[in-house]
Amino acid sequence: MKEFGMQHLGSVAAFVFIASVAQAADLSVQTTVGPMGITRMAEGLEEPWGLAFLPDGSFLITEREGALKLFTASLSAATSLAGLPEVEVDGQGGLLDVMLPRDFATSREVWLSYSVAQGRGAGTAVGKGRLSADGTRLEDFLQLFETPEGARGGRHFGSRLVEALDGTVYVTVGDRGTGPGGYEAQDPGRAEGKVIHLNRDGTPATVLSGALPGVYSSGHRNPQGAALDLSGRLFIHEHGARGGDELNAPEAGRNYGWPVITYGRNYNGLRIGVGSAKDGMEQPLHYWDPSIAPSGLLIYSGALVPEWRGDIFFGSLNSDFLGRLDPDTPAETGFAEERISSAETGRVRDVREAPDGSIWFLSVADGAAYRLAPP
Repeated sequence: MKEFGMQHLGSVAAFVFIASVAQAADLSVQTTVGPMGITRMAEGLEEPWGLAFLPDGSFLITEREGALKLFTASLSAATSLAGLPEVEVDGQGGLLDVMLPRDFATSREVWLSYSVAQGRGAGTAVGKGRLSADGTRLEDFLQLFETPEGARGGRHFGSRLVEALDGTVYVTVGDRGTGPGGYEAQDPGRAEGKVIHLNRDGTPATVLSGALPGVYSSGHRNPQGAALDLSGRLFIHEHGARGGDELNAPEAGRNYGWPVITYGRNYNGLRIGVGSAKDGMEQPLHYWDPSIAPSGLLIYSGALVPEWRGDIFFGSLNSDFLGRLDPDTPAETGFAEERISSAETGRVRDVREAPDGSIWFLSVADGAAYRLAPP
C-alpha cells in the first residue's frame, strides 16, 4: 500500500466535502484513459513547494520563502502557522518539503525539510514539531538532522521526505550544485548527493561502513521527487544537467553514478565523467533527454482510475506538464510516458495522491494547488 493511502485512512468523506465546496472543475483535459477534470483547490501561493494531507480533510502547503499554510476543509481561509524553524532563503533554498507520518492522528507530528545558514554557506536540515490543537502553530519544533559543512551558493538542496513502511524517514539531499568537477556526491563521508535514512528521533537508521552515519545511497545530483511504490519500495527522481534526468529506486549502499556517469552533458556541451555506464554504478530505471526538470513524485494507487494503478506521476519545472510513466510498458529510455498538459500545469513542483484517490499538484506558475480527477 502506498504512503499516502496509509497515512490518512478514513478521510475520504472529508475530501468529498472539500471537492463539493471548491470551485467547480472548469477544465477538462484529455488523457489516454479519457477526460479528467481539473479543480483549483488553493490559490494566492508564493512559490509553493510541498503538500501534505491531514485526516480531517485539511491540507498543508509550504512556501519556499518560509511560510507553512494550513487550509481547512471549508477552504474559507488559510492559516500561516507559527513556530517554524528559521530558514535560509537563498536561490533554490528555503522552506521545502512537508510530511505527516502515518500516526499523525495521535502524534500530531509535522516534519519539514529546509535550508539553514552555515557560516558562509548553507545546508539541508530536517526537523519536526507538533501541530497545536487549534491548528495555529507548530509546538516544540526540534531540528533532527543537518548536513555538515555548509556549501556555498543556493542550488541543489534536494529535498523530499518519505516515511518508510517501518516508520523510518528518507531524506533526499542534492549535490549543492558543485558541477561535474565536484565529487561530493561520490564521497561517502559527506551528505551532499545522498539519500539519508533517519529514525523518528533523528538518529541514523542506516550505518554503512566508512560512510557518514545515515547515508543510504550515493551518487545523486538533485533529487526533488521521492515516494514509495505500492509495495513500499523507495523511488526518487533527480535533475540531470543538460539532459540526463533520472528515475531511480535507491537501495542501501548502492551508487547511482553522479557525476561519474550520466545520460546528460554539461551545459557547455562537453561530456560529463566517463559516459553513461561504469562497473559498480547503477543504471536508472528511466531517464529524460532533453531534461524536463522533474519535481514531485507519486506512485498511484488506482483508487479513482484503476488503469493508472502503479503508474508513476511527476511534475516538470521547465516544460509545464504533469507526467505519467507506465512501468509495465518498456520504452527506449525506460518506461512509456504520457504528458498531461493544460493551462494549469505550469511549473509543477509537487504531486500527491489525496485520500479519495484524486491527484493533486502544485503549480508554481499559478501559485495554486489543483485537483485532477475523473469528471
